[in-house]
Amino acid sequence: MLKPLTIGSLVLEHNVVLAPLAGITNLPFRLICRQEGASLAFTEMVSVNGLVREGVKTLALLKSSPEDRPLGIQLFGDKPSDLAEAAKMVEGYGELIDINMGCPVRKVVGTGAGSALLKEPLKIAAIIRAVRAVTSLPLTIKIRSGWHCGDNVFLETGRIAEEEGCNAVTLHPRSRNMMFSGQADWNHLKELKHSISIPVLGSGDLFTPEDCQRMFLETGCDGIMVARGALGNPWIFRQVCDLKEAGKYHHISTAERAATIERHLGLFIEEMGETVAVREIKKHIGWYAKGFAGASEIRRTANSANTIQDIFLLTERIRSVAGSIGNVPETDNSISKSRASL
Repeated sequence: MLKPLTIGSLVLEHNVVLAPLAGITNLPFRLICRQEGASLAFTEMVSVNGLVREGVKTLALLKSSPEDRPLGIQLFGDKPSDLAEAAKMVEGYGELIDINMGCPVRKVVGTGAGSALLKEPLKIAAIIRAVRAVTSLPLTIKIRSGWHCGDNVFLETGRIAEEEGCNAVTLHPRSRNMMFSGQADWNHLKELKHSISIPVLGSGDLFTPEDCQRMFLETGCDGIMVARGALGNPWIFRQVCDLKEAGKYHHISTAERAATIERHLGLFIEEMGETVAVREIKKHIGWYAKGFAGASEIRRTANSANTIQDIFLLTERIRSVAGSIGNVPETDNSISKSRASL
């Protein structure tokens, strides 16, 4: 259950962390989740090809702040030498390096990276060995159960990771071919936990505090990594902690939801300027605006918002709705289609 988590030399206050999400976990979103209790957050997936070839442009993805620590940096690529070079380049930007071996997106697996690596255990070993040789930072990998349903390689991959010097493994227990459909098989987490001695973090189908509590209880995993469940719901980290400590948690009112959108917008403005901020917050309003009367109309209206004032009109409409909102499990495909890293 909830407890401090040690990953190599890094000791986290507790074991509920924010996953890397491509196009989502930029600095503003990470800060929102940290303010709501995430003990660790990750950058978006960072291409090693981009780092090695473009350098400064790709390093912009690593922008951080004192409030955004400890920071995990997730790299993706398929060549041991490139991943090692990238690890050396980013070492001063965060406290932990993670190698993505689970992303199912075609653009990533088409390059041989992400979950495509699950088909090449020797390459996995070579990658971890090469990166481990050049950095003393805590090193982790994120994986899926396998490429095809039933063709599971997570136990072999976990053992390779431990033997080659990884400090933890995160498992999203779906196959690559499942993408985000069906149900994650949490039994795989239990099996992996029993087969290796380094920490195992679980991911997959964590949308409510109760889901998080159940994963801990059913799998014995050392920590959990919330991904899609944090979209429009950054309070989940605080709620998991409250559920463990007090047996209950505070449901978020529409006024609190509106205030968080405004705070999120402010962070976007600071980092990106007003034009980009409006474009980015519209995407997040699609996730924030769920579970209350008129939410679908708010989402539709957000699509045509063009100015800061348009966004404030929407938050005032949200604020005017009375009551609090329970955690609403995601049932449409909008989150599933977001560019999650696993």
